[in-house]
Amino acid sequence: MPLDATIARVTARIEARSEQMRSTYLDRMRRAADEGPRRAHLTCGNQAHAYAAMTGDKDTLAEGRAPNLGIVTAYNDMLSAHQPFETYPQVIRAAARQAGGTAQVAGGVPAMCDGVTQGQVGMELSLFSRDVIALATGVALSHNTFDAAVYLGVCDKIVPGLVIAAATFGYIPGLFIPAGPMTSGLPNDEKAKVRQQFATGEVGRDKLMEAEMASYHGPGTCTFYGTANSNQMLMEFMGLHLPGTSFINPGTPLREALTVEAAKHALSITNLGNAYRPVCDVLDAKAFVNGIVGLMATGGSTNLVLHLPAMARAAGVALELEDFDEISSVTPLMAKVYPNGLADVNHFHAAGGLQYMIGDLLDAGLLHDDVKTVAGDGLSLYTREPVLENGAISYRDGPRDTQNDKILRPARDPFQATGGLKQLYGNLGHGMIKVSAVAPERHVIEAPCRIFHDQESVKTAFKAGEFTSDTVVVVRFQGPSSNGMPELHGLTPTLAVLQDRGLKVALVTDGRMSGASGKVPAAIHVSPEAANGGPLARLRDGDVVRVDAIKGTIETLAEDFDSREPVQADLTGNGHGVGRELFEAFRQNVGLASNGAAVVV
Repeated sequence: MPLDATIARVTARIEARSEQMRSTYLDRMRRAADEGPRRAHLTCGNQAHAYAAMTGDKDTLAEGRAPNLGIVTAYNDMLSAHQPFETYPQVIRAAARQAGGTAQVAGGVPAMCDGVTQGQVGMELSLFSRDVIALATGVALSHNTFDAAVYLGVCDKIVPGLVIAAATFGYIPGLFIPAGPMTSGLPNDEKAKVRQQFATGEVGRDKLMEAEMASYHGPGTCTFYGTANSNQMLMEFMGLHLPGTSFINPGTPLREALTVEAAKHALSITNLGNAYRPVCDVLDAKAFVNGIVGLMATGGSTNLVLHLPAMARAAGVALELEDFDEISSVTPLMAKVYPNGLADVNHFHAAGGLQYMIGDLLDAGLLHDDVKTVAGDGLSLYTREPVLENGAISYRDGPRDTQNDKILRPARDPFQATGGLKQLYGNLGHGMIKVSAVAPERHVIEAPCRIFHDQESVKTAFKAGEFTSDTVVVVRFQGPSSNGMPELHGLTPTLAVLQDRGLKVALVTDGRMSGASGKVPAAIHVSPEAANGGPLARLRDGDVVRVDAIKGTIETLAEDFDSREPVQADLTGNGHGVGRELFEAFRQNVGLASNGAAVVV
């Protein structure tokens, strides 16, 4: 089928908007590639330091004829999703030797768990950790001894940070290697029910702890469709994974075989051979459009609306919120995965997963097939799924029919006609809303607002029984300049309880929600933020606020709104404790949320 007209128009607009920036970027990448293998420019002393600890590989490295693979790892055992990476370097080194090359751990990057810091002070460092990860990767690859790189990362800020760095070093090939989701535990809807029961005092902390431990129970990514699993989807839609690798569980023979295959493949596409495939050629405007289509079709995390513009800018591509809005308007919602449904990512994968979805979207003309990927030319390569035969990876055609239409549907018969993401404009600023899990009767909320300056104050008011009528809850001074833009996911159970009591409620904030946010309408990422004098700083308790996801507007009806002086909050407490002192330069220099809230790009 021909490419959808809206997808074609948006892609052309992005390419035109990015023309100068992209041209400058590609020129830099070409000149860097023309310098030849990195190690050729090191002195003997430089090289001796680089190879000193490489027992068994020193001669191969010193000769400089075989490709050397740099491993950038986000391993730690604080993140269940990253714990499996502990053994990956030795697997990759062995695979590289077998393929006639070498591999070295170039460096590690920090990887915090938002599940641990959710609602805690540490969450104020979470978004900024993306830029730190990009910087740390830059330091790792600055040794200039690598012909290609593999990136070991899965979760929320880690993949975007690694992509920013991979694009910056775009003259070398780069391949992302995932670890896969944990096996299914307590169903996510049952866990959410216990959370709401705890919020209302129906159950104690012992029952809450029991439910949480039964849900998050082993190695691998959390099984709901939040930011981490949205990242994995994105890496396939954008051609940075090997096909079919995202949702294979850790500790399985297929998972390890895919890691071996990824290492060998990365060595095969360096500038030393005839199949050179640098990251700069993979990450073009079409790849980012494909990623946005995937985000909309799967009902993915709103956090990616922050991350994708920052990732794209590192590759010389300029994305705007209007691009997300228009792509969403023509992309059908094909998946129902928690919090948008009852299934988890393991069920989604079993129902046909990304291979079915990519094939169906290609057939519908909603994806660019004419792209370069790490696997070869054409996104249609990603309709294949890997199988393990006699200890080696081979590929077969993926499913062409859904295996469970309660989880995964074709584009011609979707759960919803659109991806459910809208940009919002109005006298309260520029933001976005995700309504794929919001009931249609709640797509427009108009009610008096109640102003708060942190999420704990909302919970306190709830426990005091102060919410008795329809309310727009405004939580301001939560943007990146205020306090690093922590997720306000802790508000989800509270607001859901109010909604279940029959009240019309909405959230408006210059902060962000989790990738696990769901059925409560939330206008998020509103910018300019209150700390920079944005419109939210002029709101007062009782002002009528209208959030309209149909028209794409966010506004107050207060007559004297424009003449008011913005409120200034005391933010001095946000600058110290739990490492916040170290991030003052980030808070002072961060960009607008509508442009990705980035510091380094």
